[in-house]
Amino acid sequence: MNAAKPSVARPALRPYSTQSNKQGTTGGGSTPSVAAMLAVASMGFAAYHVLVKSREGQPVQRRNKKETKSEEPEKAQPEVPQVPAFSPDEVTVVFVLGGPGAGKGTQCENLKRDYNFVHLSAGDLLRAEQKREGSKYGDLIRHYIREGLIVPMEVTIALLENAMKEAIEKEGKTRFLIDGFPRKMDQAIKFEEVVVTSKVVLYFECPEEVMLKRLLKRGESSGRDDDNIESIKKRFNVFKETSFPVIEAYEKQNKVHKVSCDQPVDQVYANVKVVFDEIFSKNN
Repeated sequence: MNAAKPSVARPALRPYSTQSNKQGTTGGGSTPSVAAMLAVASMGFAAYHVLVKSREGQPVQRRNKKETKSEEPEKAQPEVPQVPAFSPDEVTVVFVLGGPGAGKGTQCENLKRDYNFVHLSAGDLLRAEQKREGSKYGDLIRHYIREGLIVPMEVTIALLENAMKEAIEKEGKTRFLIDGFPRKMDQAIKFEEVVVTSKVVLYFECPEEVMLKRLLKRGESSGRDDDNIESIKKRFNVFKETSFPVIEAYEKQNKVHKVSCDQPVDQVYANVKVVFDEIFSKNN
């Protein structure tokens, strides 16, 4: 009686093995599997790629031994603070704010005369730029003004800074009334970052019905695109929604001086002079 032959454990097959997995195969093996052929082909391709690169003298990129799902984020470079164009010790800026038709321009002309200020109207600068031949901002400015919207701050701030530089270089003047700007808080922040910190905010308070009457009267002869009832109402809304928060923010810095405009022009200016005499001297 023949003794039973001890069973021999077959080695586990690797995925790319060409050995048959079937029992009782004859003829020393069988056709390699598709997976095995693909594995061998890919290995050969990789070896060929390395060989070609090495002959060309190019470095071969190698994989990291261990790739992690989340790589350590790069350390953010510290932001270099932007230096303003002017020092507040050398250049004085007064923001003059108030709703459309509050009389800002009229009072600024009086202050220009009596206190040696340069009057810069953001609106006038924008309107002049839109009319300037060859201006790349002309159509954009025209659209924003007509719709009662706020022109992108980069345009307005650039125009203001250029006008200030020109006045300093040509006239030697360093006091500026900036009329109708900033109209949004981001404008105020950006201006003080890149141009100069403001000293005072002069705010002309005026009832909406009074401003509306003034603007409609002015529209009879001004020729301005925005002196019409539709644009005026839009401008009122924009002022309430975006410009008034600027005044509230500066109030927290104790920079705001309010003057009521619901009275004759001469009386308004008399009240403005009281404020300016407290802050500025005519001789300085």
